[in-house]
Amino acid sequence: MTDAASSALLPPELLGAALDALPEGIAIFDVDWTIVYVNPVGAGLLARGRDQLVDRNIWIALPELGGSIFHSFLLHARSIGEQLTWQGYYAPTGRFLSATAVRIGDRLQVSFREVPAPLEEHPLATHRGERPVEGPGGVDLERLRFLAEIRESMIGTLDTGESVARLVDLLVPRLCDWTIVTVIGEDGRPSEVGRGHRDPGRLADLDTYLTGRVRGTGDDSPLAAALFSGEPVQMDVIDPSLVEASLATEEVREAWRRLDAGSFTMVPLRARGETFGAIGLINTSQRPPHSEMEIATAMEVARRASLPLDNARLYEQQSKVAETLQRSLLTPPPQPDHLEIAVRYQPAASNMHVGGDWYDAFQQPDGATLLVIGDVIGHNVEAAAAMGQVRSILRGIAYDRQEGPASILTRVDEVLTGLRIGTLATALIARLEQPTERAQDGLRTLRWSSAGHLPPLVLHPDGRVAVLDTRPEILLGAESRNRRTDHEARLRPGDTLLFYTDGLVEHGRSLIDEGIARLVRVTAEAAHLTVDELCDQLLERIVRHRSDDDIAIVVVRCHPHDASGPSSHDQPVDAKD
Repeated sequence: MTDAASSALLPPELLGAALDALPEGIAIFDVDWTIVYVNPVGAGLLARGRDQLVDRNIWIALPELGGSIFHSFLLHARSIGEQLTWQGYYAPTGRFLSATAVRIGDRLQVSFREVPAPLEEHPLATHRGERPVEGPGGVDLERLRFLAEIRESMIGTLDTGESVARLVDLLVPRLCDWTIVTVIGEDGRPSEVGRGHRDPGRLADLDTYLTGRVRGTGDDSPLAAALFSGEPVQMDVIDPSLVEASLATEEVREAWRRLDAGSFTMVPLRARGETFGAIGLINTSQRPPHSEMEIATAMEVARRASLPLDNARLYEQQSKVAETLQRSLLTPPPQPDHLEIAVRYQPAASNMHVGGDWYDAFQQPDGATLLVIGDVIGHNVEAAAAMGQVRSILRGIAYDRQEGPASILTRVDEVLTGLRIGTLATALIARLEQPTERAQDGLRTLRWSSAGHLPPLVLHPDGRVAVLDTRPEILLGAESRNRRTDHEARLRPGDTLLFYTDGLVEHGRSLIDEGIARLVRVTAEAAHLTVDELCDQLLERIVRHRSDDDIAIVVVRCHPHDASGPSSHDQPVDAKD
């Protein structure tokens, strides 16, 4: 029934009352997808109040509709001239719906109701089997493809910078001439995390404007409005007075003029009930202001991009917490007489987890130097926290008594088991001793015990490298009754000890044996370097400062008592169990 025929039969107020009283939902959309009418039942089925729907664009009032099967059904119904019926699941409200739509003139009239049981979905079926590939639905289908591309592009990374870069590439020039993506930082202040321009030659001007403008002078008010309200903010013409006070120098003013900002739309980024940023879409004077449909599309883009961006943002915050916690527990090593100690800790590369790697070095009351390297099983904040527990327990036990490394590990096992800490970790403890009778010759005894950790290396001044490999023993916290074993080796002046975690040798797809062999080669070629230079060389040449796992390194060089540098010798290290 047409609007004219309906009004001829009933006065408008009676017609409205009749529609309001119907037991199924009724909604009418005009040519621009503005909701002209919706009855109470229809508003309830869409989980909105009538005042939140009427006279609003459907894509703004119901952003969650975008990309759903119901969305496709409405687009298809508008593109054909016949009545269309669909039955299926509407995920935003968790309901199964049965809907019928027909286009009358330039309006789309839809009736829909909830059905009690799941039905097979027929999103685009008609009795003629038509598909909206051509004609009026083409623009809508292109919009769907664009939104699908946003979703697919954004879910593939947990790196905020990469996520924003992908978003910018999709927005420019599809929705605007240039864009700025702003995210609220941990300090509560907005910061630009992404920008793009359809003309690469104007990126320098955009950078000049963003870095040189004076903040807090009024040009941030649209951003503040979008963040506060959670609604889009549009300005068809940019008032020069809005930005004039922020252009402090002639250089910034010239850059702004060349950017030729004619109009803009600010759409909020919102996830988990929080508005955490906004996308600024700016058109030059050569491009008209955003239409209502473009704003609706921008809102849907922001909705789809918000969760992946927020995931990346929260992931980086969590990783930063874990790394900060980890670094706070990794204290600088001591520098005992005639020993030179260097350490490194490198967190995992972007998009990976900070793990539980740690090192330690301290002197015991009897003057011996204790060295520790370890790796808690697991990743992220939990692993870093568990690492802190294990490290503190081991440090306290090792300092309490002057005993061998195997005994220390055994007592740590007892504490982890008795307190039910439930943490597994590899660890290697080494004790460097120098009895008085050996001090004149610069000889030292290395005693170590390993709880499933990688073997230490000894680099001689002539470039030969010895791998102190021993029979594997069980990890810390595994509740084993097997006796742990001490091993001994004699070190001479100029020898360099190297302890490391698996991130250094299992880089990429390398097997452990291959990784250790590569580590031996690189270490041998770096025999002439200082201990700090050796640490840096290992990271640079083996992992190039990017690893799938975090890395801890401890390097110790033995110097003679009467010289400032290492001395040479002809005999390899003497090792024994």
